[in-house]
Amino acid sequence: MEITQRSVTSPKGDITIYRLTNETGASVEISTLGAGIVSVWVPDKEGNLADVVLGYSNPTDYFYDGPCAGKVPGRYANRIAKGHFSLNGKDYNLAINNGPNALHGGPEGFQNQIWTARVEGDSVILSYKSADGEEGYPGNMVVSAKYTWSNDNELTLDFEAQCDADTVINLTNHVYFNLAGENSGSVLNHNLWIAASKYLPTDDTLIPTGEIADVAGTPMDFTQSKPLGRDIKCDFAALNYGKGYDNCFVIDDWNGSIKEIAILSDPVSGRTLKVATDQPGVQVYTGNWLEGCPKSISGNNYHDYDGVAIECQGMPDAPNKPQFPSQKLGAGEIYKRTIKFSFLK
Repeated sequence: MEITQRSVTSPKGDITIYRLTNETGASVEISTLGAGIVSVWVPDKEGNLADVVLGYSNPTDYFYDGPCAGKVPGRYANRIAKGHFSLNGKDYNLAINNGPNALHGGPEGFQNQIWTARVEGDSVILSYKSADGEEGYPGNMVVSAKYTWSNDNELTLDFEAQCDADTVINLTNHVYFNLAGENSGSVLNHNLWIAASKYLPTDDTLIPTGEIADVAGTPMDFTQSKPLGRDIKCDFAALNYGKGYDNCFVIDDWNGSIKEIAILSDPVSGRTLKVATDQPGVQVYTGNWLEGCPKSISGNNYHDYDGVAIECQGMPDAPNKPQFPSQKLGAGEIYKRTIKFSFLK
């Protein structure tokens, strides 16, 4: 494995981008800004390499971008209703940054911080220290994101975190995929399968109602692989609220072990992405609001539906929904979660 690095200056300090290239020439780039995935170059059925991750031409454009492209949001990914939760009988109020709700840990969340990094074997390990009270969350937290790239084109992301007080945590990666190539237009012809027979209905601000509903007979059913665009225009509440898919699916038979939970494929390039995780849910977001985001890494403009995010995570608003798997992290406990992206042709 060859690992190289380059740095650019920013108002918050230097951003370092690590490039990991395996023995086949396939590569990934990881940025210390938001512990982000900024490119993944993998072959198609003809062996031609292309970047299958949406990214920006300027490394500093990742600060405060609406799509949260490629980055690790935190301390709590996804939404918390009204920016409020109670823990151990104490109320906590968070920054409101998504309608009436808190999203992705707040405007100064993990995704907009420069993490420290070190190289260890075939891995890059990024770390961040989140102070007690930062964005309203309790406790001093130390978090790490370890990226490992293999000669089989598998990218493994291992999260680990500890806190000196009881807190809540939900970590994921918000990378957007387009298996035809990041500059190739809509992903609505991509086929998706999800190991989820249930999903979380939401209100019109995308906060889960608390119901865990069957996907059967609805446009939310991906238990058989189908094109992302087949049902996206259906008159269905979940699709109307988000202008497309932006919902959390509940993984079938979840028991905390790593299992394959999604398969995304592009019929044109022949590329396939398999996703495995030990997380209980996966948020599927079809890039419904990409219009107007920073210039693409190839110098073009991205448009709505040009990428799809498959965000393995805990349930949104779980701190306020006791029927969901708990996202509480006790003082001194160790939080560990894993996501694997395997690229095939």
